[in-house]
Amino acid sequence: MTDISHDLEDDRPTGPAVLRGLACRCPACGKGALLRGYLTVRDACPVCGETFSHHRADDGPAYLTILIVGHLMAPLILWAFVTWRPQPMTLIAIFATGTVALSLLLLPRLKGMIVAIQWSRRMHGFGTGQEALDD
Repeated sequence: MTDISHDLEDDRPTGPAVLRGLACRCPACGKGALLRGYLTVRDACPVCGETFSHHRADDGPAYLTILIVGHLMAPLILWAFVTWRPQPMTLIAIFATGTVALSLLLLPRLKGMIVAIQWSRRMHGFGTGQEALDD
């Protein structure tokens, strides 16, 4: 690795970018909103002007949401059933509501996180001068 590539990696640390993405904020400045609406990524940050049009979140946020929600809810359902033996409809009503609520909570945050990772690692045109070519 050359000094230039090392400098490029250090100017966009992944940790702070991920935390900003989880908060649905711009990974560059942390002030502007990353999303417009529920899941639509803005073309650019309204505060610093960072371009987000190259993001490729695609199915990643949905996959991660299913993975996390499934791994949390499955053991909880088993534990609740073994401990209290509730009626099946009661169990379904409680856990269906919890599953939907947790999924709706996680999905935009995980989308922000994936866009932030792409930005910090300069993936898909982030930080390669591609922004000037897109205009």
